[in-house]
Amino acid sequence: MAHGNEPADPLAKGIIATAKQSWSDLFRWKQRVVVMNELGESYTEWQSPERLKSPISLLRQLSARDWVYFLMGLFAWTADAFDFHALSIQTVKLSNYWGRSKTEISTAITLTLLLRSVGAAAFGLLGDRFGRKWPMVANLIVLGLLQVATIYSATFQQFLAVRSLFGLFMGGVYGNAVAMALENCPTEVRGLMSGILQQGYTLGYILAACANLGVGGETETWKIVFWVGTGLSIGAGLLRSLFPDSKQFREVKAAGHHISAGDFWTETKIMLAKEWRICVYCVVLLAWFNYYAHSSQDSYTTFVLESKELPNDAATRASILTNVGACCGGTIIGYLSQFVGRRRTIIVSALISCCLIPAWILPQTESGLSGSGFAIQFFVQGAWGVIPIHLNELSPPAYRSTFPGLAYQLGNLISSPAAQIVNAIAESHFVTSSSGKLVDAYGPTMAVSLAIVATGIAVTTALGPEKRGRSFERAGPAGANIHQDVEKAVDITSVAESKGPAVTELENRRKDGSSGSSLT
Repeated sequence: MAHGNEPADPLAKGIIATAKQSWSDLFRWKQRVVVMNELGESYTEWQSPERLKSPISLLRQLSARDWVYFLMGLFAWTADAFDFHALSIQTVKLSNYWGRSKTEISTAITLTLLLRSVGAAAFGLLGDRFGRKWPMVANLIVLGLLQVATIYSATFQQFLAVRSLFGLFMGGVYGNAVAMALENCPTEVRGLMSGILQQGYTLGYILAACANLGVGGETETWKIVFWVGTGLSIGAGLLRSLFPDSKQFREVKAAGHHISAGDFWTETKIMLAKEWRICVYCVVLLAWFNYYAHSSQDSYTTFVLESKELPNDAATRASILTNVGACCGGTIIGYLSQFVGRRRTIIVSALISCCLIPAWILPQTESGLSGSGFAIQFFVQGAWGVIPIHLNELSPPAYRSTFPGLAYQLGNLISSPAAQIVNAIAESHFVTSSSGKLVDAYGPTMAVSLAIVATGIAVTTALGPEKRGRSFERAGPAGANIHQDVEKAVDITSVAESKGPAVTELENRRKDGSSGSSLT
């Protein structure tokens, strides 16, 4: 160990032991890191965080190819978010159009969230098995077509059915977009790029809000916003078709290696047997995070319209400025997480957002609501800005489409009733507005919900693992890392970095054609 770093105890095994070790590590500035030497031997040591570098110098480290993949992933995630928020920000219009309560309209949001996990599993596995490109192209084009189907729904039941199907295809975008955008970024740039990437969700909200503001408050104008979403999704799909697949898939194809379905499912079963605890942990964490987003955003426009009695244009402007704060917070806090640590930034952001709740719901004017909304979303989405890279680092290297996407969407599945719960409680309780009228109690309901969820995030994150700086970019596609003759999973990063006799033997077997699958 010529590095001179202080040796550390190995990573704990088991749920309780890991929670204790994670809690203890949280209060130590250095990070516990598993290091692998040139012989493939691993050991654990304490490493000091990297020095804080300017964002400009970090951005310069990205090549033109890196930028293409990152911006394509950002565009896909933005279009996906626009399509989702096109409904949530127009709840009042759709309530009037269909003659239904706002709680009934929010059923469409619940159905969308329920089926997103199915799409995440299907398209995530396709992305890890065959490549990121074509699953994403198909996904985005079908999303655009389903926006058209929403517009032409003849009955409310058809409307709900289309939004359910929309959720299935929407769920497939996140995992492939995040994997494609981040997998080739240099290690020290990932925190910043994660923060920027996650703001595709907020950017989609802002664009949808701008479209809603532009078309006005007339009931029938909701359809125009959906047409805009159609153009974005189909455009993103067609644009993605113009660029090649990710590096590891191109290399496997160029080398003539064939990954059989048996290899793919064998490695998948090994991964699940080994990593099921981290899978469960990430689903729980993302359930809290999705409640965090949905309880603070989905009913916000309705809150400003109904409880604060602002007109449609003022409510939309307040929503836009609130989400500008989200974009700023996600980018800045994601950047800081590279140096402060993923978990510390999440915990501090969640706790600060709790402290800002009174300032968030009490103002009565457009400017007051915009300012407080900017502040609270700075920290809500600041915590979210760490999530893409945190999930990628916790993910098994060969499953960076399936794992983040499925964890995210299963979290969405658990949190799917969020909008309905908030709307139902708010519409069954009343508060007095500044004009003296009794109005739905959206403010208190959203405040209590956000306080509970932010506390849950802080506790769950404090007791969970962190693998900041983990090397995963050289991992091969799922199924390429399993060698059937020796009946064990092979970490492709170890193969690339080690020169030991075991690796030489495996390579010789591959050349002789005796192996059942190929290593990359």
